[in-house]
Amino acid sequence: MASPITSLTGAIRAALLTADPVAKCFATRKLVREWRQGDLAFTFDAAMPDEPARPEHPQLLAPNKMPKRGKGGSERGRIALWHSLAHIEFVAIDLALDMAGRFGAQMGKQFVSDFLDVAADEAMHFALLDRKLKTLGSHYGALPAHGGLWQAADSTKHDVAARLAIVPMVLEARGLDVTPATLERVRAAGDENGAKILQRILDDEIRHVAFGTKHFIALAESQGKSPESHWKRLVESYFRGVIKPPFNDSARLAAGLSRDFYAEVAL
Repeated sequence: MASPITSLTGAIRAALLTADPVAKCFATRKLVREWRQGDLAFTFDAAMPDEPARPEHPQLLAPNKMPKRGKGGSERGRIALWHSLAHIEFVAIDLALDMAGRFGAQMGKQFVSDFLDVAADEAMHFALLDRKLKTLGSHYGALPAHGGLWQAADSTKHDVAARLAIVPMVLEARGLDVTPATLERVRAAGDENGAKILQRILDDEIRHVAFGTKHFIALAESQGKSPESHWKRLVESYFRGVIKPPFNDSARLAAGLSRDFYAEVAL
């Protein structure tokens, strides 16, 4: 019988290297519960993997190779939407775990607690979305998925400021912008259950962006840097996409991300 894992990074590494989606969710919830209970030592004796383990399915494709979703009102379009969202949340589990395990020694216990809370939320979101897919006669892995979502983690693995700038403050903040319109389309189609799932995800993502923004601002100020100027420099260096409106300014502001950060870099 294997010895129980008692170090923080040992538990995080084990969850990152768990490929099966359901098992990853359970491993994530277990380690977060053990961390909250004080059962995991704040030790950094295990390195984070360069890439998490991935299940055999879904097939991961380059963004330009992804099939079109089809019309949102069709059964195929609905399944494609929920599958895409499930994949985003599945990768988000790993992004949050890696954040805590890779940078926790530098950033401290509160940072670890915040991003393990994020990981637990993302695991819950994935479970809700996978259940939704099953009610539609499908499942996670049934369709191809975006293969580039881990790229932001890989390109920023050497710099916590860059990771915070790109993952919570660009990628997750974008979710704040686009989720309300998706929620309204789903509700207009009569899917109140789907709308409730999206509202839960939106509410949690505001908190996640707030965690990232809080730690980014504190880090920049501790180094004598303007948070807004430093963020813009990092985005120019590490973000390969474009930051474009429309913005959900109220949700962004609730997360501490004022227009002073992003207005000048938006197209």
